[in-house]
Amino acid sequence: MKTFDELFAELSGKVAAGDPGSGTVAAVRDGVHAAGKKVVEEAAESWMAAEHEGPERTAEEVSQLLYRVQVLMLARGLTLRDVYTHL
Repeated sequence: MKTFDELFAELSGKVAAGDPGSGTVAAVRDGVHAAGKKVVEEAAESWMAAEHEGPERTAEEVSQLLYRVQVLMLARGLTLRDVYTHL
């Protein structure tokens, strides 16, 4: 189990290392548009899971949404501090 901050640190490290075999690196390189589309997709899946499936499936979809939000942040060059400023 990891926190939102720990996940961001892990993903940031992968992007900084530029591992060509990393799905995260590829997703960030695909850019903001592609990352945004994945956020919308995962948000819809999270909503549908919450409406029609149990808590476990909903939690799984929300975890995927959080991952995709972080990919979008990295693609846009945002940090956690940038976001936390607005919470």
